[in-house]
Amino acid sequence: MTPKEKAEELFKKMYQVRSVSGSDITKYFAKQCALIAVDEIIDSYTNEHSYGYITSDRIIPYWEEVKTEIEKL
Repeated sequence: MTPKEKAEELFKKMYQVRSVSGSDITKYFAKQCALIAVDEIIDSYTNEHSYGYITSDRIIPYWEEVKTEIEKL
């Protein structure tokens, strides 16, 4: 899946979430939630790497590109 496709997928999933009150969330908040999720993924790989786990050099750049694509939405 390309970073753009992944960005769109994450955004759509977040946009479909309904708040506790039953109202739809805004596109702005869906975008922010998707960005938070990607930041958490990037942080998890960064933290694992600092503790000596082996990670691919392509994983973090991929997720950074996904983040860039989400920001464009």
